[in-house]
Amino acid sequence: MLEIHNIKKSFGSLEVLKGVDLRVQKGDVVAILGPSGSGKTTLLRCINFLEKADSGSFTFDGQEFSYEAIRKKEIARLRKKTAFVFQNYNLFQNKTALQNVTEGLVIGRKMKKEQAEEIGRRMLDKVGMGERYDYYPGQLSGGQQQRVAIARALATDPEIIYFDEPTSALDPELIGEVLEVMRSLAKEGMTMLVVTHEMSFAREVSSQVIFMEHGQVVEAGTAREFFNNPREARTRAFLGMDSEE
Repeated sequence: MLEIHNIKKSFGSLEVLKGVDLRVQKGDVVAILGPSGSGKTTLLRCINFLEKADSGSFTFDGQEFSYEAIRKKEIARLRKKTAFVFQNYNLFQNKTALQNVTEGLVIGRKMKKEQAEEIGRRMLDKVGMGERYDYYPGQLSGGQQQRVAIARALATDPEIIYFDEPTSALDPELIGEVLEVMRSLAKEGMTMLVVTHEMSFAREVSSQVIFMEHGQVVEAGTAREFFNNPREARTRAFLGMDSEE
């Protein structure tokens, strides 16, 4: 469904991505792990063209694009098939939960307001926010705001959702409600690419785990392989295992 080959990205003299490869099948939940500064978020943002990669190729649904040559129209078309959930929600503070979900449908996709609101209510119901349609972000907890953001992502009927550390801005007691929504989506077969520090989520829910450090993939494998029998000493150290053979 999605394949990234040799993606590179620098900010000035700082090389953030040093030739990363990634392959995602339909229905996969891919957890991207690694210490701060490893390039995880930059990779996710480059995949969804929120940052412009310097080089590499990108294949989506069998069609290949070059990061260097891709056109704005092609980026716009690809984005209609994807959704992005940000670390800090990125909600409009002057709009209700329902309006935040429907805004992109009405403005970006020219959908009739009535149809957009029907979809918006359905998606808010799906993430457990059915009683908060008319609440503004300032009236909601961080976990509730992130669930609105997930509803907004779902409303576009994406083929894949990118999550950038969706629980890192939340108080510990609110993390569970967001992860539960994501677990539910995984069970339904939603394809997800998740940058996260939540080891329990990565172990229980992901079908594939990627461990990054210094802009490179150190190790990749199934969740069972990664957590139970990591191959690399650096991975074992990251997981707190004894690195001695």
